[in-house]
Amino acid sequence: MNKIVTISRQYASGGREVAEKLAMKYGIPFYDRELIARAAKESGFAEAAFDNIEMKATNSLLYSIAMGMNAYGSPDIGYTHLSLDDRIYIAQSNAIKKIAEEGPCVIVGRCADYVLRERPDLINIFIWSSMPYRIRRAVERDGIEEEDAEETILKMDKRRANYYNYHSVEKWGMLTNYHLAIQNDFRGVDKTVEVIKQFIDSME
Repeated sequence: MNKIVTISRQYASGGREVAEKLAMKYGIPFYDRELIARAAKESGFAEAAFDNIEMKATNSLLYSIAMGMNAYGSPDIGYTHLSLDDRIYIAQSNAIKKIAEEGPCVIVGRCADYVLRERPDLINIFIWSSMPYRIRRAVERDGIEEEDAEETILKMDKRRANYYNYHSVEKWGMLTNYHLAIQNDFRGVDKTVEVIKQFIDSME
């Protein structure tokens, strides 16, 4: 398999588990927290800083105001004039690009589908699940109180959407951003992995 696979996912949808098992199927590297550790090592920023920029993205308007104008596309504004959070995002993006250059892999989240959008060997997958399934996973996996689970899930989805929408010109979860969107709880994690693998194999 000679593709770079990005997995975007709803919170508590099981997307990370799908991504990890898919990487194991192919015997290729899997990047989630590992990506943050690498970006931190290469940039000199603390690992916690990479978590913080996503955790801040609760309200899209307030997030944009807090981070300032998005100046990535302006040649008149140098790197040093960007906000700290923008510089952290750029460091993360550079790590993603280096990882992709090293060969086939599976990358979870972190706007990787957008960062690598120019690569012809890219396959973008979106994982979603029904709310009852996500509530059950949030309760069992993260220890969230059942009565608070749905609110927490929606808040986390909004945070991911705001973070993605701020750093890209696309909309998080928009079907046109992905080559395949699949409901994980319809047949379960292992079946979802098999379907994705068949899809990727068909593109070889």
